[in-house]
Amino acid sequence: MSSNTSQIAKAQYINNKAEHIGSFLRPLKLKKARYDFADRVIYEETLRQVEDAEIYNLIDIQLDNDCTVMTDGDFRRGWWHYDFLEHLDGIQSYKTRDGVKYKDAVAKAYDVRVIGDIDFPEDHPCLAQYRFLHEATDGFATAKFCLPSPNMMLYPHLRNNRHYANRLHDLVNDLGKTYKKVIDALYQEGCRYIQVNDMFFAYLCDEEQREKEIQLGVNPDDLAAYCVETLNLALKDKPEDLVIALHIDRGNFLSSWLYQGGYEIISSYLFEKLQNVDRFLLEFDTERSGDFKPLSKLKNTHTEVFLGLISTKKESIEDKAKIIELIQQASEYLPLDQLGICLQSGFASMEEGNKISYDTQWKKLKLMNEIAAEVWK
Repeated sequence: MSSNTSQIAKAQYINNKAEHIGSFLRPLKLKKARYDFADRVIYEETLRQVEDAEIYNLIDIQLDNDCTVMTDGDFRRGWWHYDFLEHLDGIQSYKTRDGVKYKDAVAKAYDVRVIGDIDFPEDHPCLAQYRFLHEATDGFATAKFCLPSPNMMLYPHLRNNRHYANRLHDLVNDLGKTYKKVIDALYQEGCRYIQVNDMFFAYLCDEEQREKEIQLGVNPDDLAAYCVETLNLALKDKPEDLVIALHIDRGNFLSSWLYQGGYEIISSYLFEKLQNVDRFLLEFDTERSGDFKPLSKLKNTHTEVFLGLISTKKESIEDKAKIIELIQQASEYLPLDQLGICLQSGFASMEEGNKISYDTQWKKLKLMNEIAAEVWK
């Protein structure tokens, strides 16, 4: 594991030891505007005005909660991934018969599919979205932009498409080159911090999912190698003042989840073969994420790991002393100065949001900041 990020760029975040994952519960006014737009009650221009106003308000709230790294809360998205992926060349969204089945919930019937060569169009809406966030936070905070990982296109029903039939390496290569264009374009807009959200790595941690791949005649370790190749292509020769964070998510919809399994099974790919990742934002809020032992592979590197010990799925507020004890346990495998604390996931990876209150959302952010101030004095 190595990164070309300069020490000057990393130094900007040396005191940033608490970080949220990006998405926040949608305000009621925004929810209503999105429903009205879907029902053709209001025009797109009116929806954008509501989004703009609510993002400005969210930035003020993040400022009140001492956030030095801010996002737009995913307020312009219905999904954390599809809203980005469906606007790439060669990818099309469509309504499915059934939604994805989570442990205790079912998502809306929606998906994407590959219909041609995958590429990044110059008019992709993510650029205008980032431009607004950058201007809104310029001068007092870092604007972090969140991207779904290109590996989200490696699920069986997506990689086994007619266009790239029997050409998986070509699919991986096109995804990597496409995301390199994405990253370069965002950088030109002024972006200096990108968070890549990856659920497929978590899929490869799950023994049940690995067994399904084996039944299909696929070696899960080969898929992990493709994940590394895709991201390494995307991040190759990135600008030295661009910081990259990788968040691993086991599923986050209506407080439910998809996968379980610790990081050990993919740790050599994740922590040794990936390049140019500066921070890992990793779930550790339940036993489903395994123990801290795999983090030892990052010893003697400059890579940070932010421990996702604060749940965005539960209304109850975590016990500060217990969280601090867990951080101390993690420091037995990776030095404390390489660790930080983060939320386990976003509060609303999809617009429906998790089953917690708005007040609890901010209480958890406050708790996280208090813990960081106490542990990393």
